[in-house]
Amino acid sequence: MHSNSQFATNVYYDRTFDCDAAKILPGEYYYTGKNMLIVTVLGSCVSACIRDRVTGLGGMNHFMLPDGGGDAGSPVSASMRYGTFAMEVLINDLLKAGARRENLEAKVFGGGAVLRGFTAMNVGERNAAFVMQFLKTERIPVLAEDLNDIHPRKVYFFPRTGKVLVKKLMQTQNDTLAKRELDYAKRLKVEPVGGEIDLF
Repeated sequence: MHSNSQFATNVYYDRTFDCDAAKILPGEYYYTGKNMLIVTVLGSCVSACIRDRVTGLGGMNHFMLPDGGGDAGSPVSASMRYGTFAMEVLINDLLKAGARRENLEAKVFGGGAVLRGFTAMNVGERNAAFVMQFLKTERIPVLAEDLNDIHPRKVYFFPRTGKVLVKKLMQTQNDTLAKRELDYAKRLKVEPVGGEIDLF
């Protein structure tokens, strides 16, 4: 699997919801056909929760557009390719697992202005705008969104039912989160964009 989009391996039993859960970190994604939960914490990153409304097969990604610097005006900037890769990896894995493109629906979250020093780049807003535009282009309906704002969010996605719970976190709790996202942003600058993708 390409280092730019890692399949999450952190699966645990969640006592609160009485089911298995996969926790995804920045740059990871997870999908499942099982009756389980996918959870992540978002600052300025965004997550798309995508599922097949007929089979209940679904998954979630967690990504951030790297700061494209001067290429923001170009339609296929490196950061756009990166975001596209993060979305396509999840969608392609769902299709390979048996989801049908015409049954896909999405809910999107994140893009908060939570990282001090990132505000100049408006990275959260760019991430939010990107994910909405991508889904519109792909004609995947967005049933719900909770984007921008200033709060970090904890997102619980139940692919089987499509239900998503979002918990707003207080700023004081987000030091670990800020550090994690900054580390991730640094990694993005040096890692090459993922390879070619076949669409099925």
